[in-house]
Amino acid sequence: MNERTKDVALLDRPRPARDYGLTGADSRRAVELGLADARWYRPPIDPVRLQALTMRSNGRAARDVVIWLGLLAGTGILAWVTIGSWWSVPAFAAYGSLYGGSSDPRWHECGHGTAFRSRRANDIVYYLASFMLLREPTLWRWSHVRHHSDTIIVGRDPEVLFTRPFQWRTVLPNLLNLVNGPKLLWRMARHATGSIDDEARDFVPEDELRRLVWEARAFLVALGGVVVWSIAAGSIVPLLFIGLPSFYGAWMLWFFATTQHAGLREDVLDHRLNTRTVYMNPVLRFLYLNMNYHLEHHLFPTVPYHALPALHREVAAHLPRPNTSVLDAYREIVDALGHQRDDPDWQIPGRVLPDDTSLAPSDPAATVATAHVVGGVDLGRVDRLAPGQLARVDIGEATYVLCRPDDGAYVLLDGMCTHSQTHLAGGLLVGGCIECPKHNGRFDVHTGEPTRRPVKVPLRTYTVAEVDGRLVADLRADDDA
Repeated sequence: MNERTKDVALLDRPRPARDYGLTGADSRRAVELGLADARWYRPPIDPVRLQALTMRSNGRAARDVVIWLGLLAGTGILAWVTIGSWWSVPAFAAYGSLYGGSSDPRWHECGHGTAFRSRRANDIVYYLASFMLLREPTLWRWSHVRHHSDTIIVGRDPEVLFTRPFQWRTVLPNLLNLVNGPKLLWRMARHATGSIDDEARDFVPEDELRRLVWEARAFLVALGGVVVWSIAAGSIVPLLFIGLPSFYGAWMLWFFATTQHAGLREDVLDHRLNTRTVYMNPVLRFLYLNMNYHLEHHLFPTVPYHALPALHREVAAHLPRPNTSVLDAYREIVDALGHQRDDPDWQIPGRVLPDDTSLAPSDPAATVATAHVVGGVDLGRVDRLAPGQLARVDIGEATYVLCRPDDGAYVLLDGMCTHSQTHLAGGLLVGGCIECPKHNGRFDVHTGEPTRRPVKVPLRTYTVAEVDGRLVADLRADDDA
């Protein structure tokens, strides 16, 4: 049975009411069925072209962040000077939308580490946006890692927004964050006391829990300070600028986020069946940072937001038809949620996948090295890779990734990411590190040591020498040699 047949069989199997909790029956079921941290479909793409698309830019990201913050400041000033008049209503509405809504894609891209080339710049914007969204940074960083590992897998994905059967009564309150907002604050308060819930422990590593506690405390102190400021001033105005926009501006977050997965299939290992792309105009694409190309993002998380339109053009032939507009997407979503309220197993008809013969795992083509020479294994000519490129190498039962960092010195490392069992040859080299193509974790290319979460366990590295114009690898790990 191939993966596509397996997915269809799972969809057709009747089952009891879903348990979306991460520690319940459906969580155990997902593990038993092989749906947890499984291998997903990826469309074929020229590796050189993909390498070009994954390049990050501090300049482009800085420009877009400055525009966003400038709009936030401008609408905030307008809201301030119009306090006491009806003009303040649209001014605060715009300010809140940029604060509590458009901060979400900035949080998302900087959390992936793909917006800026600079890790520090990504972290600064990520923490700022996390505060605006009432999201504990470490908790949500690991939550989103799980979301990408187990997208819309019931009992595994902590970020399922639309459970089945769908309840319409939650829609209007959540436009003002009146359902999720209090839950986020209550969870933050419990974490600040050191009480970590079981679901957080399910996906946050043990050695990260202390960080989670201190972040919750810091956020609560900041929010509490604004409350005290408002009480001392005898005015709600400070809270209208900090804190309350996380509620009255959340409508924009839901407006965009609803288009990502709502109404699509659960428990499948093909993002083309559970994630959608929606064509949007340039204004919405800026506010949403091109996350309307959400299917492409899930397929290739290493590609930064500004390159997603180009990525879409590269792989469109292998994807289902995009929704032609936001209105088209919402027509589909409302119809699906209406059916799923009465029949949780109802699926959107007509979502046709292309006749794609590349459903086999699409890891980059491997170079099979079999020529043993004095001192090791021949990997090919010394000019086989340009600086900044990498390639997969299979030797017997083992698999490796051959890297040529910008300094030109070749390095051979274990090929599989120690976090998600994804081949690193599908990733990229960034500033002396190799980045995993699934969760954007990084390893130092020379030492194999983890340099960016979620990876924790180092890779083994192997010495590569240049002998008579050939690359010769010593397959004894450097720490064992």
